[in-house]
Amino acid sequence: MTPDDQTKPKPRPPWPGLLLLAAALLGAGAFVLWGLRESWRLGDAPLGLHGWIAVGIAFVGTGVIGGGLMFLAFWSSKKGYDERAGKDGEEL
Repeated sequence: MTPDDQTKPKPRPPWPGLLLLAAALLGAGAFVLWGLRESWRLGDAPLGLHGWIAVGIAFVGTGVIGGGLMFLAFWSSKKGYDERAGKDGEEL
């Protein structure tokens, strides 16, 4: 062990920050869901079981589509397709 190794601070694990971020995101999501529920109750038309199922399907579908598009964007960038775009002799 060299003297330099003894003076270097050990890296901290990222877990406390990740747990705090997860808690903040879950709290924000719960607040949004509570706000949506309360604002829906202000109207005259109650939302029945089929309406909640439709809202759930829309929520999951939007997440799947958004996640899929983000996956494709990162995958395209990693494979190098972004660098090759527009380099077929044309100047953009």
